[in-house]
Parts: sequence; structure tokens; C-alpha cells
Amino acid sequence: MCGIASPLDYRRFDSLLRTRLGVLRREIREALLRADTESYGELAGRVHDAEEEALADLLTDVNLAQISRAVEEIRDIDSALRRIASRTYGGCLDCGEPIDPERLGIYPAAKRCLDCQRSHESRPAAIRPPSL
Repeated sequence: MCGIASPLDYRRFDSLLRTRLGVLRREIREALLRADTESYGELAGRVHDAEEEALADLLTDVNLAQISRAVEEIRDIDSALRRIASRTYGGCLDCGEPIDPERLGIYPAAKRCLDCQRSHESRPAAIRPPSL
């Protein structure tokens, strides 16, 4: 499989990916600081009924979900940066066909063409192959 992007495009996508990586790192750092300053114990200690306790649980879950999403995107970015370094960036990991440059412009960490991504998302999670 070979990438579709020229050396100039590689530099552009590398820059886009590294900029996004910085944003995600800041988001994780801020979420961890929020979690540290407003821990579940503090939230639960201030609640007075089941509804407020449920809200405290929800806020904790949302914070953890944000961190999890950001970590997953960082993994995708790291993978894309490795593909840039090996000059395989821009090729679909499933079918080997070029990923539409417009798709890469919207989501530079994309690892599949649109058709393969749709197919991947439509498979039940239990039978999806693990992705890095």
C-alpha cells in the first residue's frame, strides 16, 4: 500500500495532526485537574438526595468519557504520524485504496476510506478486529 499524499501534503498533515495532539493533551490535563479538584467524594459529600447523587455520578462519568475519547484520538494521531513517517499515510488500512484527501482534511487521523469506515462501524463490536 502506498500513500496518496505528496511530500508537501505530508508536512501539512503532520502539522495538522501535531496541532490536534497539543489540543488533546491540554484537554486531558484540564479534565484531570477538574477531576482532582472536584473528586467524586467531594461531590457525593455535598449531595443531599438520590437525584443529586445521580448528577454527581453523571458528572464523573462525563469527565471520564471525555478523557477516554481524547486518549483514543491520541492513539489514532500517533498511528497517523507513524504512517506519515513510513510514507504509507493516506492509504486505507482495510482495502489499501487511497483515502479521499477531503476526508483527510476533515479528520487527518483517518485510517480507513469512507466505505471501509462505514463497514467497520456497522459490524458489532464483538467481531471487530482490534485497531491500533
